[in-house]
Amino acid sequence: MPAVTSDDAPIFDTGGATITGLAAPSRGSRETSAWRVRLRADQPSPRHSLDREELFIVLSGAVTAQYDDGDETVSAGGALIIPADTEFAIVARGEDAEAVCVLPAGGRATAGGETFAPPWAQ
Repeated sequence: MPAVTSDDAPIFDTGGATITGLAAPSRGSRETSAWRVRLRADQPSPRHSLDREELFIVLSGAVTAQYDDGDETVSAGGALIIPADTEFAIVARGEDAEAVCVLPAGGRATAGGETFAPPWAQ
């Protein structure tokens, strides 16, 4: 059975966040991708959408999903459920936040007119 240690997990710096790849097809998971994200305060992600539902399980701080028609904020111990094909940005307001994100394997993102597989989820 595959196991991914923190020493083995790839790390990606997106400028406003640090992402640690945990479960993904390249790391032995067939059906689910999961990663830890550390969001820097007040630095929203680019607006994007995913072709599959994405979950943010908030471990510390508070995380806000910004949609065209409003915002949803969840603090530590809660979860944001982002429906497939919904454009949004994600931000930690006022203080850094940390979450575990879950996406079905093979999920693809679209940002700035470009569709791609998030590298931490491959």
